[in-house]
Amino acid sequence: MTLYARFAAHIDAILDALIASGDLPAGIERGGVAVEPPRDVSHGDLATNAAMVLAKRAGTNPRALAALIAPRLEALDEVEAVEIAGPGFINLRLTPAVWHSELAEILAKGADYGRSAMGEGVRVNVEYVSANPTGPMHMGHCRGAVVGDALASLLEHAGYAVTREYYVNDAGGQVDVLARSAHLRYREALGEDVGAIPEGLYPGEYLIPVGEKLAAEHGDAFVGKPESEWQVPFRKAAVAAMMDMIRADLALLGIHHDLFSSEAELQAAGKPEAAEAWLRARDLVYDGMLEAPKGETPEDWEPVELPLFRATQFGDDQDRPIKKSDGSWTYFGADLAYHFQKAQSADQLIDIWGADHAGTVKRIKAAVAALTEGKTPFDVKLVQMVRLLRAGEPVKMSKRSGNFVTLADVVSEVGKDVVRFTMLTRKADAQMDFDFAKVVEASKDNPVFYVQYAHARIRSLLRKAAAEGIDLDAPADLSLLDADETALVKLGAQFPRVVEGAAQAREPHRIAFYLFDLAATLHAQWNKGNDDPAKRFLVAQNPELTRARLELASAIGQIVRNGLGIMGVAAAEEMQ
Repeated sequence: MTLYARFAAHIDAILDALIASGDLPAGIERGGVAVEPPRDVSHGDLATNAAMVLAKRAGTNPRALAALIAPRLEALDEVEAVEIAGPGFINLRLTPAVWHSELAEILAKGADYGRSAMGEGVRVNVEYVSANPTGPMHMGHCRGAVVGDALASLLEHAGYAVTREYYVNDAGGQVDVLARSAHLRYREALGEDVGAIPEGLYPGEYLIPVGEKLAAEHGDAFVGKPESEWQVPFRKAAVAAMMDMIRADLALLGIHHDLFSSEAELQAAGKPEAAEAWLRARDLVYDGMLEAPKGETPEDWEPVELPLFRATQFGDDQDRPIKKSDGSWTYFGADLAYHFQKAQSADQLIDIWGADHAGTVKRIKAAVAALTEGKTPFDVKLVQMVRLLRAGEPVKMSKRSGNFVTLADVVSEVGKDVVRFTMLTRKADAQMDFDFAKVVEASKDNPVFYVQYAHARIRSLLRKAAAEGIDLDAPADLSLLDADETALVKLGAQFPRVVEGAAQAREPHRIAFYLFDLAATLHAQWNKGNDDPAKRFLVAQNPELTRARLELASAIGQIVRNGLGIMGVAAAEEMQ
């Protein structure tokens, strides 16, 4: 149980006692009661809004209720002082022993510090990346990949059972174009001069090896033959090759999915038909006419009867077709069936989408609500694109890969950890610039460097202490830590709460923000030793104080490692 959860339990026990004494009505709704750090650290260590939240429900004055709660909090052994502030907030100051105990807890739990049982094993399916299998990963895919992977790790850290899923869009028109592009490269591999790549085909050189492999396997058997004869085998071969490439690209970022689901296999198994039948049985799909497009109606537009999902019953703007006029499935119809399939083995669903898919959120949320009868929570996280810069100037596109900058090229230049950390330094739905010069800059303006430097400093300190013969395992007198050093413990103790809050909000960037604040506080404390040798972590003439400070440094280093682990970033042992 975290420090904050422990005090939330204390508040609950006090409220139970006030109900028993008749000071609060039985069964009073306690939703919204919180225990958190005060915004201003000068106000204390913890604050609760219990009196503010419950007073109106109890028909009393907030300060009057606070006056009933405060003495009971002050009676706790862990509490040094209690203050009622403003209209009824309650601020607490804890005893030094609480923070010494928390420091020992951090070191005892090690890599498990910050883990939570909050998720209680709830099964969460996180689907992310799901790029069309038509080429290597580019930087347009990178941010969603990192956000999704970090979110999955965050949820696991908070106690959820997570499945990482990739949806392979291998049934649409784009894979037919891929097959044609591969056929062109196949003919080229057999010696044909194909000239410039025709408009509408994929021009990237990454398809040359695919064509060569097809040529080696089939010889000239498909030269001059109609598309109907080679489309299926070429499509399968090309998609398989692209997925191998995508998996390799994702591995460069340390990303590995548990499950790859194929749209083509989904359709071949009749899953869309099954979903349609399920919905029709509940009168949630009907045959009807689409409304004319808004604005100027095209001359060739004709009303056509189509199977329509009653999306408006679930908050969408209009009912949506699940099939086209030629009988094939719409993208929505296939996606509807895919989410129906996912919901069979998950308690919650989360999709990570590019911001360009914002217009489809309502309809797929409506579909999931219908198909799960409202029982499966479903969240869509939209991720904005990344603008690539070099020293402030837009980066030219890669000729080798067609018309985009590959993820592999970026990872090769700046490294996996820099890419992953940088992608989490903004909220997912906020615009982001990725400047090749700034992300490797050794300055406090670069959060990647600043956090890594904090960890490297700590590791260097511990190596130096060991070299000087200081017994790092000897018990330390933590009462020797001063107020500023204890403030660092207090900030470190917020980590479990940050993990739970970030998991609840589905916002992995909160971990990056917290680590930056923790690193800044560590650096500030470290720098005091530049002006005053007595403030240094290693004070040769005072081994007892040194051991206490080394325990503090070790604990902060552990928290940094744990946070970076959630982000999928390795902690630096030293800075080059």
